[in-house]
Amino acid sequence: MDQTENFKVLSRKRVCIQGLGFVGSAMALAVAMARNESGDPLYDVMGIDVSNEEGKRRVGEINKGLFPFENNDEKLAEAMTEAYKAGNLKASTDIDYYKTADVVIVDINLDISYKDGDPILDLEPFRHAIHTLGRTIKEGCLVIVETTVPPGTCEKIIYPIICEEFSIRGLDANKVYIAHSYERVMPGKNYFDSIVNFWRVYSGRNKESAEQCELFLKTVISTEDYPLTRLQSTTSTELAKVLENSYRATTIAFMEEWGRFAEAVGVDIYEIIDAIRMRPTHSNMRQPGFGVGGYCLTKDPYFGGLAAKDIFGLYDIEFPFSTQAVKTNNAMPLVSLHKIQNILGGSLNNKKILLMGVSYRQDVGDTRYSPSEIFVKEALKQGSIIECEDPLVTVWKETNLPIIHTIPQFIGYDVIIFTVQHKQYTEIDFGKKEISDGTLIFDANRVLSKGQIEDIKQNRKIKFGSIGR
Repeated sequence: MDQTENFKVLSRKRVCIQGLGFVGSAMALAVAMARNESGDPLYDVMGIDVSNEEGKRRVGEINKGLFPFENNDEKLAEAMTEAYKAGNLKASTDIDYYKTADVVIVDINLDISYKDGDPILDLEPFRHAIHTLGRTIKEGCLVIVETTVPPGTCEKIIYPIICEEFSIRGLDANKVYIAHSYERVMPGKNYFDSIVNFWRVYSGRNKESAEQCELFLKTVISTEDYPLTRLQSTTSTELAKVLENSYRATTIAFMEEWGRFAEAVGVDIYEIIDAIRMRPTHSNMRQPGFGVGGYCLTKDPYFGGLAAKDIFGLYDIEFPFSTQAVKTNNAMPLVSLHKIQNILGGSLNNKKILLMGVSYRQDVGDTRYSPSEIFVKEALKQGSIIECEDPLVTVWKETNLPIIHTIPQFIGYDVIIFTVQHKQYTEIDFGKKEISDGTLIFDANRVLSKGQIEDIKQNRKIKFGSIGR
């Protein structure tokens, strides 16, 4: 093992988190914060990540008592400070720690690749990670898969790999508990609560696995207020997560066509949506915006069709709504771009654009599959000059563009486009902000308040445009 301090207390169980991304890091912290009736930590938690530059960065941050991703959640920051003080949360790149684990929580990526524009299930990195567990974990270990996976993965991929590796080691795979309990993590201001104070669905490979999973989850999640729901099989819970995200992606895509219509006939779609949301059955109605990003909604709707063909061999089942939803949502940033282009007379060549927000979601510094990436790449192709600001993003790996970290003066820009609902943007006083004459302020994602918009419109020397209005 590496030089990470051995913090094992004999009375505590060891929990290893496989993968320290946005979900794994938060889950590691949530498990480290589990307490017994005396207020003492229940678990020693070891987060394990791959030994590359990013993995080492995450490990180093956690071992210094810092959460490895920028966010605006005060509860998460307080929990990180408390866990560091208690000393029961560590991180490493050494897979030998799996040998001591009583519980392993799988929080690694399972990606989709594309060939000629069509999605392809890319299982090899995921299989490799599960083989690593099979070679290291002990009999009696509880493996909880949190990763969003295609339906059938636990039954037809994970368990057979564990059986294969345990057979080589002369161990009994029936003595490993395999469960699936998908996360509903929402990075942002409620990041930590989305784990510990939120409903969970779970299942097990068998009854014993489900019961072990339930006992563990009850120590981490506030199940008295947010009861657990057990489904009959791991395929059921895997399908539940994919369906949950596909539903959300599809309803967002549905609102896009109504947003275009509202703009064309001169009404405010957001005002209309707010009125409809007053009806309890429609309170969660979606809205058009700048685009759908992040790691889940951009790929999960494809998992149903891919699982049908690649895992179950069902070639006559299609998912036209889910497939079209992804395509529609991917095109949303270009709607904003074309609208800006039309306002500016048809060309973006040599237009200086300030992009306010590069993360995919408000109050978190996550740029994976950000709609801003689609917008920026197309704007650059058309000859635009782009400057980017985001208070929570340090490095935009997907584009390598430099990032401004504080709101600049609004001088010298042809367009200032707001794409993400970061709280810092909602506090801008446009009545006092100096803005160059002729500048177009464009709200692509209902970022600005009615008051801010009124202040902008009071200045007759600048222009205002938006999506949905």
